[in-house]
Amino acid sequence: MAEPIEPQIAFDEFRKVDMRVGTIVEAEPFPQARKPSLKLVIDFGPEIGRKKSSAQLTKHYKPEELIGRQVAAVLNFPPRQIGPMMSEVLTLGFPDEEGAVVLIAPNKKVPDGGRLF
Repeated sequence: MAEPIEPQIAFDEFRKVDMRVGTIVEAEPFPQARKPSLKLVIDFGPEIGRKKSSAQLTKHYKPEELIGRQVAAVLNFPPRQIGPMMSEVLTLGFPDEEGAVVLIAPNKKVPDGGRLF
């Protein structure tokens, strides 16, 4: 069942959420997380650099398949402690019919660090 649509917001409120594209450069299992997850290192280009993320991607993705793949992430949420790791960005995805994460990604290569608009 789809979640209800959130109340309308102004464009300026949307712009406060800093969503950007980056390339996964490292991916490995993260057994210390409460739910099955992977540890990711995502490169957002020379101005932003590399950021860590914990993501519940184990149903649809193997770590080795993610290397070199571009993904979308929120960069301006506060860091969050996930087990022994500090997750610095929220990797974005949509739920499949069972609720497992399917990553959001551009359908063509774009420069890392590009902001969603």
